[in-house]
Amino acid sequence: MAKYILASQSPRRKQLLEWAEIDFDIIIHPTDESFPDHLSPEEAALHIAIQKAKAVIPLAQPGQVIIAADTIVVLNNEIIGKPDDRQHALEILFKLSGATHHVITGVSIQQNNKVVSFTDVTLVEFFSLQPSQIEYYVDKYKPYDKAGAYAIQEWIGVTGIKRISGDFYNVMGLPVSRVVQALQQF
Repeated sequence: MAKYILASQSPRRKQLLEWAEIDFDIIIHPTDESFPDHLSPEEAALHIAIQKAKAVIPLAQPGQVIIAADTIVVLNNEIIGKPDDRQHALEILFKLSGATHHVITGVSIQQNNKVVSFTDVTLVEFFSLQPSQIEYYVDKYKPYDKAGAYAIQEWIGVTGIKRISGDFYNVMGLPVSRVVQALQQF
């Protein structure tokens, strides 16, 4: 039994915790990812992360620490979720092309009655992308499970991102260095 539980099926979060050499198990429980309309984007990401952690608490062994996260993309104060299909992915990437957006990850770490929660924000600016580039990316990589319809570590990130300000790994789905720092409190 590992001391830590990752409450996520994201292969990127799994990879980041492995890179940090954290021993963990993965336990997920279906969670409602909706949030009250009055929440800011940061509050929305944090709300969902807290709900994911709470859903896994009953499945954990005493003493295990649960790590849950939710990543959202925000453009012009509009939360952009995961695309429903190819057309939706194309529409999202056309919006992000030539623009700067925020990637916000809410993190909730819980053990028994102790909770440490925070958000991390990274600014990402895309070059203006050609329609053929966007279509190529969507058709080859099928980014339907990714907030904002892209992964920074894939082709579109390597070739299409002009600059980032903040934590690169936050854009991948987990501000892992902040998580490691927070785990020291448990």
